[in-house]
Amino acid sequence: MKIIKDSVHDHISVDGVARDLVDTPAVQRLRRIAQLGTVSLVYPSANHTRFEHSLGVYHIACEALDHLGVEGKQADRVQAAAMLHDVGHGPFSHNLESLTYRRTGRYHDDVHDLLTNGEVGDVLRDHDIDPDAVADLVAGDGRFGQLVSGELDVDRMDYLVRDAHHTGVPYGTIDHGRLIRELVFVDDELVLDEGNVQAAESLLVARALMNPTVYSHSVARISKAMLRRASERLLESPDTDVDAATLQRMDDYDLLVALRSCESTQAFSRRYDQRDLFKRAVWAEIDDVPGGVIEAEHEAIREFEQDIAARADVDPSSVILDVPSRPSMTESSSRVMVNGDIRRLEQQSPLVEALRAAQYSQWRLGVYSPPELQEQVGHAAVDVLGLDIDGALVSEVRDGLDTTLDQFTE
Repeated sequence: MKIIKDSVHDHISVDGVARDLVDTPAVQRLRRIAQLGTVSLVYPSANHTRFEHSLGVYHIACEALDHLGVEGKQADRVQAAAMLHDVGHGPFSHNLESLTYRRTGRYHDDVHDLLTNGEVGDVLRDHDIDPDAVADLVAGDGRFGQLVSGELDVDRMDYLVRDAHHTGVPYGTIDHGRLIRELVFVDDELVLDEGNVQAAESLLVARALMNPTVYSHSVARISKAMLRRASERLLESPDTDVDAATLQRMDDYDLLVALRSCESTQAFSRRYDQRDLFKRAVWAEIDDVPGGVIEAEHEAIREFEQDIAARADVDPSSVILDVPSRPSMTESSSRVMVNGDIRRLEQQSPLVEALRAAQYSQWRLGVYSPPELQEQVGHAAVDVLGLDIDGALVSEVRDGLDTTLDQFTE
């Protein structure tokens, strides 16, 4: 057994198959992948990694298995899946996933090949565990897949608390101990037991508050968008042999070195290293953006950027269009027992609609450019995208304020 001191859960006991998995290259690689990607550019202490998060997920999974009375080989499989659930992540966590998926057709939770081959596969087979069965759990399949990747999963229970701890933002604090104690299986469905609507709401509220404050902070979004654009340019450059499959297996440091070494991405790497980021030229609310822009595929977004650059008479590399997907709230489908019936949280909690409305109001389309080009790029973007706002231009940034465009009409 190995005892590991953790900043969130205090002491974590790692035993059995998980103990042997910790020292595999695939898991050790997670030490070099930031849990929150570029968020440390906003919150300097947010330097925690996918490795410590994986330990935390394993720890909570062990607690949940004990509570549910799951033992033996099934418990070993779930513990392995908890430890390995993030090994498919590329550099800077989720930031580049859409880019690599377009080229490989693989998301971070598609880990069958990673778990079958190499040392991870050897460790699992040494413990008489089928790697494919563990990979299925990572993907959220089956009865116990819900515990690893679902609306009430141990992944979410760790990252909310851990991200709040390392950013210093208190909104992610949840009572994960109570959540675990109230988990039950009803007809193979993982639900919260009777009288726990408020416990389910706590997950929903924590995620809803952390999203605008941390995960979708404007500076975090700008740096993520710049990182995606530079990585795309890296893949397209004839001066490098990096392809999407290689990029997926890099760590954060590998990627930064590659960006610094490639002529077409050196300007980005300088900006990133010096935190000399683009600024918001446009920050538009969802009701002011045509549906065709919100639903646009990647190639259409690139064409919009080209058109904005041409209209503004600037280099195309000076314009980044950042269009988030439509607001969604998967946690609202969590199941709770109410008067003996299994109900979706959104059917039972009046908070869900209020939080959905808040999420809708927080949605923003962003157009980013170097500070000296904000005004001309902003005006060009309003015209090209057909934004329904008078004088839609952000010519200043107020720290700590999510400003709507119509406040900058003068």
